[in-house]
Amino acid sequence: MPSPFHGDRLKALRTEASWSQAELAAKIGSDARQVSRYENNKVAPGLEAVIRMAQVFNVTVDYLLINDAERRPLNAPSSHVDVRLADLDQLTDDERATITNVIDAMVTKAKLRLITG
Repeated sequence: MPSPFHGDRLKALRTEASWSQAELAAKIGSDARQVSRYENNKVAPGLEAVIRMAQVFNVTVDYLLINDAERRPLNAPSSHVDVRLADLDQLTDDERATITNVIDAMVTKAKLRLITG
């Protein structure tokens, strides 16, 4: 019976994260040769390895195992604010600094409003 594991998805996730096979291996407690075997569908990872991959990439286990499974986060943000905060990773350092300055200004304004009534 062929393995249900999708090595191509693992490789795409690793590439998207800009990690080498060795870096991913360190994160999941494996070695680079084994990651290469997983990505090339030469060897199917065990359940524990699949779970560690899902955790590292924040994707559901079914995404790594089922052809038609949609990519969904393993740990979904708990609020709309968390979703927006997760998006900040896509910004440059300067853009994040600008947002931080805006937030600081708005919090200061709210505190002053409370003090002055």
